[in-house]
Amino acid sequence: MNTQLFTLSIIELIMSIIVSVGIILVTYKALKWMFFRDCDLRGDNLAFTIFTSGIILSIGIILSEILPSITNVIRLSTTQSETTETATIILYSGLYLLIGFVIAIIINLSVFFLFSVLTRGVHEFKEIQNNNVSVAILVVAILISITIISKDSIALLISSLIPYPEVSNFL
Repeated sequence: MNTQLFTLSIIELIMSIIVSVGIILVTYKALKWMFFRDCDLRGDNLAFTIFTSGIILSIGIILSEILPSITNVIRLSTTQSETTETATIILYSGLYLLIGFVIAIIINLSVFFLFSVLTRGVHEFKEIQNNNVSVAILVVAILISITIISKDSIALLISSLIPYPEVSNFL
């Protein structure tokens, strides 16, 4: 058994769980605080539950593209002959998560803008607060579609920031 690889995989697994749970918790609390203070998940407002589920799924898709880049930084730091400081690893990881968070906000804002353009006169937050399930489903479908379409670009952007070691050009 490769103990170094095993240890690295355990660290990556724990980090992935902690980061995912933390970001989803913060997202849910921020969403509830900003838009839906009176709604909860008890089942009184199915539209809110559908909308919240869509936001969390979108964040999960974005995180699934960011976390491999963070684990690549950890792998590079453990396999290179030069030691990398823990602060540098945390700095890169924080940068990747910040970029992902900003992209998630941009995607959400673009969805709300697109929905507003498509359905003039319908205020999506008020409709969701009033338990309009059809509006919630439409908003979530647009949100997940845009997230899936842009996820590869997010992965490419994040991977372009990974500090790969210099390789000499033999040509």
